[in-house]
Amino acid sequence: MSRLEKLRVMALCVSMSAGAAPMAVAEDLPTLPDDKATLEGLGAALFFDENLSKNRNQACATCHSPDVGFADPRPNGLDGLAGRAASLGDDDQSIGDRNAPTASYAAFSPKFHLNEDGLYVGGQFLDGREPDLEGQAGGPPLNPIEMGMPDKASVVERLKENEEYVNGFKLLYGKDIFEESERAYRAMTEAIAAFERTEFFSPFDSKYDRYLRGEAEFTNEEELGRTLFFSQQFTNCNQCHQLRPRPGMEKETFTNYQYFNIGVPAHKALRAANGSKADFIDHGLLENNPHVTDKKWDGTYKTSTLRNVAVTGPYMHNGVFNDLETVIRFYNKYNSRAKSALNNPETNEPWGEPEVADTIDMEKLTDGPALDERRIKALVAFLKTLTDQRYEYLLED
Repeated sequence: MSRLEKLRVMALCVSMSAGAAPMAVAEDLPTLPDDKATLEGLGAALFFDENLSKNRNQACATCHSPDVGFADPRPNGLDGLAGRAASLGDDDQSIGDRNAPTASYAAFSPKFHLNEDGLYVGGQFLDGREPDLEGQAGGPPLNPIEMGMPDKASVVERLKENEEYVNGFKLLYGKDIFEESERAYRAMTEAIAAFERTEFFSPFDSKYDRYLRGEAEFTNEEELGRTLFFSQQFTNCNQCHQLRPRPGMEKETFTNYQYFNIGVPAHKALRAANGSKADFIDHGLLENNPHVTDKKWDGTYKTSTLRNVAVTGPYMHNGVFNDLETVIRFYNKYNSRAKSALNNPETNEPWGEPEVADTIDMEKLTDGPALDERRIKALVAFLKTLTDQRYEYLLED
């Protein structure tokens, strides 16, 4: 049994055990018995079900694989940096324009809202266009360049092909659940969201978490990186990537869930591959979120969690950077006057013009001194400590 299958079994067993201790991994994938049907259990099965896509070859787990930090490990057929920048659709041809974000710790994003300071916060997807996990779960099956199903009724018909689903949904929602496609589809998204809210997605067991509990020690480099990251003087990292009011608090998700434009350049290779027009601009929050009309939000995207960041590249909303250290150097270019800071180390060419230039948050980006080589390396070392324990072996690759 493959590692992915084992993780699937573990997820099913944990979510179906209704709070009991995790069951041992079986040699065969478990079914979903009627008497143990839980919303989380249904969600676990649905999350891995490729039959919910048009060509029956793509599931939630395809682009959010639990084997690699709930990101998409697959090459999309493109060469170089574009190879994993955006996911391949169910038709094995379509390629999107954004990188599939990790689904780990996604449950902690608050519902999309405007806070008391007039700032947009939370939601799902990089542009917050869905307010919660249920809304996000309902998007990919109907997206023509993702799972490709024509409508909700068609997805519900696929659900009805599976007797275990039929029994489980009826047990949880009533015998008439399949009489209305809209209601049945909503029930499906609730089940997937319930599974995504389990500890399987958010274990908080990284080296950083163990360090806080006194169960692990940091190297000198990791400790320097931690100090720099939370510093109010030497970096600006925590202005966007810290949720809790104080460093070292439990269940830090390393994002404030707010929206910023940091001047990311367009991914030209990806655009050439997915057929975008030469003048296409991704306006982020402004264009894709129906609740936002003020142009000051043009080109802004939700701050991503840094949990598992070291194993879930490529990076930025369009996957334009392949290496975590490159991301640190990209931020550093705003403060460094060194000639070496002018070029992307992955291409040895200039970083590229920002896709949307007028709304870049220069105040936050230029807050703090330039980083020297030692501090760049230390920040990368610290970010690696945010990797869930089951993915730490990937850091060795």
